[in-house]
Amino acid sequence: MTNNGKDNNKTGGIRVENFFKLKENGSNVRTELVAGLTTFFAMAYIIMVNPAMLSQAGMPWGAVFLATIIAAVIGTLVMGLVANVPYAQAPGMGLNAFFVFTVVFGLGFTWQEALAMVFLCGLINILITVTSIRKKIITSIPLSLQNAIGGGIGIFIAYIGIKNAGLLSFTSDPGTYVQLGEGGTVIASSSAVPALVTLNSPSVLLAILGLVLTVILLIRNVKGAILIGIIVTTLVGIPLGLTHMGSSISFSGALAELPQTFMAAFGNPGLVSLFSDPAKIPLVLVTIFAFSLSDVFDTIGTFIGTGRSSGIFSEADLKAMETSKGFSSKMDKALFADAIATSVGSLFGTSNTTTYVESAAGIGAGGRTGLTSIVVAVLFAASAFLAPVVSAVPGVATAPALIIVGIMMLSSFKEIKWGDLSEAIPAFFAGIFMAFCYSISYGIAAGFIFFCIVKVFKGETKEISPVLWIATLLFVLNFILLARI
Repeated sequence: MTNNGKDNNKTGGIRVENFFKLKENGSNVRTELVAGLTTFFAMAYIIMVNPAMLSQAGMPWGAVFLATIIAAVIGTLVMGLVANVPYAQAPGMGLNAFFVFTVVFGLGFTWQEALAMVFLCGLINILITVTSIRKKIITSIPLSLQNAIGGGIGIFIAYIGIKNAGLLSFTSDPGTYVQLGEGGTVIASSSAVPALVTLNSPSVLLAILGLVLTVILLIRNVKGAILIGIIVTTLVGIPLGLTHMGSSISFSGALAELPQTFMAAFGNPGLVSLFSDPAKIPLVLVTIFAFSLSDVFDTIGTFIGTGRSSGIFSEADLKAMETSKGFSSKMDKALFADAIATSVGSLFGTSNTTTYVESAAGIGAGGRTGLTSIVVAVLFAASAFLAPVVSAVPGVATAPALIIVGIMMLSSFKEIKWGDLSEAIPAFFAGIFMAFCYSISYGIAAGFIFFCIVKVFKGETKEISPVLWIATLLFVLNFILLARI
C-alpha cells in the first residue's frame, strides 16, 4: 500500500511537471507555490477594496464581493490552464474608479448600464484578440519602447509599494498645483509635491522593517525571500495592532445578494435601456471606447513589461506570435484569457477584469508557469470563506515586495540608448508617465505620441507602422473625448 501511494504521488508530480512544463521553464512546484502565494497576497486587497468602491454606485456590497472573487478565479484559471503563464486577473483599480465616479456619478448612467458597457467592452476585447489586432499592436511597438514600458512598470510598481508603505506625504507649500481657466480664474487646486513622512508611525516603521528584511533575505539568496518578508512583517504587525481580522459579510449573506447583480447588465436598466435614448448613443459609444482602450493597453503593458524582463515572453515567443495563426503562441493564449475575463466579470457584477501588474511580485519570486496562476485562483476561491483572515495581511506587509520587484524590473532601462534623444525622449515619457499618471495605458500613450513626433520631424516616418499610427490616433482621440465628457 505504501509503495502504491508513493507511486501515485510520483505519477501526480510527473503529470503536474509535464502539464505546466516546469523544467522547460526553469521552475519547480515549490517555486510556483511560493510565487502564487506572493502574487495573491500582493493583490488580495482587491477583495475588500472593489466592493467598497462599487458599492458607492449603489451596488450591493456582498454581491460585488462574490463577483470580484468569481471574476478573479475564472480569469486566473483560464490564464493558468490555457496560456500556462504566471499572471493573475481581477477587477482593475482605476477602471473601477472610472466606473463609479465618471460613468455613474459624472455621466449619470445607472450601475446596471455601466455593467452593460463593461460587457460590451469585453466583447470588443475578444473581437480584437481573435482577429489578431491586439497582437499586431504588440508586434508594432518598437524595441526601445518595449524596454521603456518594462522599466516604467517597474517604477509604477515601486511607486505603488512606496505609497502603500505610507512613506509619502503631500505638501501644500511650496508645490501647489493650480489649474487656471479662462481669464486666469482658478478652477482647481491640489497639492502635487510628495515628501517623506515623519518616521514615527508604527505602520511606516513596520513597512521599513519589512523592506530591510526582504532586502537582506534577497542579498543572502534565501529562497522564498519575498514571501518570507510578507509573512514576518504580518506577524510583527500583530502586537503593534496593525494585523487584525477585517470585518466582512458571510459567504451565505453574499450569496443571497448575488442575484441582484448577476446578469443585471442585460436588464432594464441595463443593456435594454442603454441604447434607448438616441441622443445619448454617442456618449455611450465614447464611454465604451474609453473603457476598452484603457483595458487593452493596461494588459499589453503588463505582458510586455514583465514578460520580456523575466523571459516568460521571450524574443522567440514574440516573433512566433507574429507568424502564428489562431492561438498557438503563449502570448496569443494569454491575450485571449485576458479578453474573456472582462465579459465574464460583468455577467456576475463587477467592473473590468484585467491582468494585474502585481503579478510581477510572483514573477519576481520565481513564478514562470500557469501553476502560479492556479495557486492564486485557489486562494481567491478560499477567500470567499476566509475574507477576514485574508484581509488581515496589512498593506504595509506587501509594500516591500512591490518595491523590490519594481527595482528588479528597472534593468530593462539599460537596453535603451539614452544618448540618442530620438530614442530617449519617447522612452522617458513611456517609462515615467506610468507612475506620474498612475496609469500604464497613459504611459504607453505618451510614449507612442512622442515616438511619432520624433520620427515625423526626423523624416523617418517609414519607421512608424500603420498599426502604431492608428493606436496613437486612438489615444489622442480618447484624450479629446474624455475632455469633452
